[in-house]
Amino acid sequence: MTTSELGSFLKARRGHVRPADVGVTAHTPRRVPGLRREEVAVLAGVSVDYYARLEQGRERNPSPSVLGAIASALCLDLDQREHLFRLAGLAPTALAPATEPPPQALRELLEAWPHTPAVVIDRRLDVLAHNALAAALYADFARLDNLARMTFLDPVGARFYVRWDRAAESCVANLRLALGHVDAADGVRALVAELASASAAFRHLWARHDVRGKTHESKELHHGEVGELSLDYHAFDVRGLPGHQLVVYGAAPGSPSAEKLQLLASLHAAPATAAAPPEV
Repeated sequence: MTTSELGSFLKARRGHVRPADVGVTAHTPRRVPGLRREEVAVLAGVSVDYYARLEQGRERNPSPSVLGAIASALCLDLDQREHLFRLAGLAPTALAPATEPPPQALRELLEAWPHTPAVVIDRRLDVLAHNALAAALYADFARLDNLARMTFLDPVGARFYVRWDRAAESCVANLRLALGHVDAADGVRALVAELASASAAFRHLWARHDVRGKTHESKELHHGEVGELSLDYHAFDVRGLPGHQLVVYGAAPGSPSAEKLQLLASLHAAPATAAAPPEV
C-alpha cells in the first residue's frame, strides 16, 4: 500500500468532518467543507507539520498511537479505523488467496436453503457460490458474477435497486475497505480501473474514500417477475476462508415480500425428474 493512498484517505475523511462534529467553532468563512489540517493536528495532539507530511505522503512510519489519535479526530468508525491502519501497514491482513473457492460443504449448505437466497462473496464482491433462489433473485442481470460490476455496469442495476444510490455507495465503500487487504488489493485495483473507466458515478463515489463492510442492511429491490421486494440481508464471515462472507437474504414472515420469494422459488424450481416406468 502506498503512502499516497494513506494521504488521500486522510484528506478525504477530513473533508467529511464538520467542525461542529468535534466541538470546533468556525470563526471565519470556509472555502471548503470539513476540518482544516491544523484543526486535525490539534485534535490529534500532533504538530501541523507532521500531519501535513502524512497527507502529502512524506511521513512513512506513523505510530499506532498517533494513528489512533488521528482516527478519533476524524471520527472514524471501526471499518474506517481498521482501513487507516492497514494503509499505514500496521494492521494484520489475511494471506489466504482471495479467490479460493468455497468448500463443497458450504455449497451444499447453500442448496439446503431452497427458500432463502444466499451467496458467498469475496473481498472484491465476486460471487463465488450461490444457491438456486439467489440465481432467481438476480435473474434480471446478464451475469451473477460481481456485485459492484452488476450495480454500475449492467443497465439492469439502476432498475433492480430501488435505492440505487445506496447500493452504489455500499459497493464502493466495500471495495475501498478491501483495498487495504494485501490478499485482495491487486484484484480490487483491477476492478476499480474497470469500473472507473466506464462509470462517472463510480469515479465520484470512489473519490469520497468512504469505507464500510457488510454486516446487516435492508434492500428495496424491483424484480422483473415478482415486482417489489423488501429484503434484509445478514453477512457472516466464513471461518477458515479469510475474506469470504456468506450473505443471506430474507423477508419478514408473512409479509408480501416473503410471499413473493416463495413465488420466485416456485417459478424457478427445477422440474421433478420423471419416475422410471415399472419393469414389465
